[in-house]
Amino acid sequence: MDKHIISVFGSSRPVPGDVEYSTALEVGRELAGAGFVVCSGGYTGIMEACSRGAKEAGGKTIGVISDAFPGKQANQWVDDIIVLDSLINRLMKLMTLGEAYVILKGGTGTLLELAAVWEFMNKRLMREKPIILAGTFWSGVIDTLSTELEWEGLGDAARYFRVAESPKECSGILRELLEL
Repeated sequence: MDKHIISVFGSSRPVPGDVEYSTALEVGRELAGAGFVVCSGGYTGIMEACSRGAKEAGGKTIGVISDAFPGKQANQWVDDIIVLDSLINRLMKLMTLGEAYVILKGGTGTLLELAAVWEFMNKRLMREKPIILAGTFWSGVIDTLSTELEWEGLGDAARYFRVAESPKECSGILRELLEL
C-alpha cells in the first residue's frame, strides 16, 4: 500500500529560530514518524520546515513549485519536485495529491489554499478529506465563515475541520481519520 500524502499549507516567511518554523519542523517529524509523505509548496518557511522535519525523521517529501516564481528553487529537503506553470495549477496539484491537509499559520496565500480546499468540498467538487488546523490561528476565520455558510443553507461547514493543539496531536488525528 502506498503511503498517504498529507499536503501542508503555511507561510513562506518563518526562519529557523521562529516559533512557527519550529512548530512546522515538529509537524513534519510527526507526520513522517506516523508514516505519511509530506507534500508542500516546496519553498521556504513552513514549507521548508515541514520538509526538513520529515526528512530528519526518515520520511519522504514532495514539493510542488511554480514557474510563476522565476529563479526560486525548491528547498533542499524536498525529494520529489513537481514544477507547474501557474499558481492555480500548483494549488490544484497540492489539493489533488493530498489525502488530507494540515494548515499552519500563514498569510493570504495560505488563506487561498485553505479557502480553495474548503470550497471544493462545500461544492462537492472533491470528496471530503480531513483538514487539520495546527493551532488556533485560523479559528476566528473558520468560525466567521461557518456562520455565514450556515446562513446560506450549506449546513455545518466547520465539519471538515479539526483543531490540533500540538504536532503530535495533528499526526494522531490524521491516523484516526484516515484509519491507519
